[in-house]
Amino acid sequence: MKVVLFCGGLGMRMRSGPDSLPKPMMSIGSRPVLWHIMKYYAHFGHTEFVLCLGYGANAVKDYFLDYRETHSNDFVLTKGGEHVELLSSDISDWRITFVDTGMDTAIGERLRRVRPYLEDDDVFLANYGDVLTDAPMNTIIDDFLATDAVGSLMAVPPQDSFHVVQYDGDGTMHGLEPVAGMTMCINGGYFVLRQGIFDYLGEGEDLVMDACVRAARAGRFRVHPHSGFWAPMDTLKERTALDEMNRSGHRPWAVWDQDVQHRGLPVPDIEAGKAVRSMDAAASPVVAGGNP
Repeated sequence: MKVVLFCGGLGMRMRSGPDSLPKPMMSIGSRPVLWHIMKYYAHFGHTEFVLCLGYGANAVKDYFLDYRETHSNDFVLTKGGEHVELLSSDISDWRITFVDTGMDTAIGERLRRVRPYLEDDDVFLANYGDVLTDAPMNTIIDDFLATDAVGSLMAVPPQDSFHVVQYDGDGTMHGLEPVAGMTMCINGGYFVLRQGIFDYLGEGEDLVMDACVRAARAGRFRVHPHSGFWAPMDTLKERTALDEMNRSGHRPWAVWDQDVQHRGLPVPDIEAGKAVRSMDAAASPVVAGGNP
């Protein structure tokens, strides 16, 4: 099943200069966050990727053209470095299609521009290219295939450290409630889509706020709630937190790591340092759109 990855965002909240890398190429440990996401999908057997490029397209292309398997795999070196025998491999079975979808293109239009590379797939996956999770992707896919929906998105608890203020018309405050503790969910950026999604997506439009909303109104869109690990990488603070988690060896998104069982560990809130509140199964979550 092909995976569409939106890699063209400017990442303004993390840029340090006009020549900064695109957000998906900013690193966690020794590898870009894009690599971590692709590795996640490959773990579930999805190794065909379509990269929707925009800002910093050459940085993405050059990274894979110059890819060094030795950076993340054990190997045996002989003949003074003339011969390298890899003991394992990351991307040897990956097929990656690189498509320039424009500099200032909406997410939905980026998807429309790679449609020719998806026509053999009635169902395909999509991702913002800057969010990590430990969600059971093939279970999400199986649940989706049992429906006639044209798409689904993963809904997750918000992780912001902001507080919602409750007050009346004269300005009297009645309380404060942490956003992360509320019984609502946000768009987690992991999509399962059918070709039918294009029936709801017009030229130049957004995938979430246009196509997904229209499909939802028609009863053709679904949500898969996930209360496990999920973390965005929108800001330097979030990137630093993920990098520290990676350095400490506690990286729940690395489902390909067979030596460490992450799922039994408590899920850290990278904003507030608290455990992510499990969603109330009895609540009716409100799903908000996201933008990479």
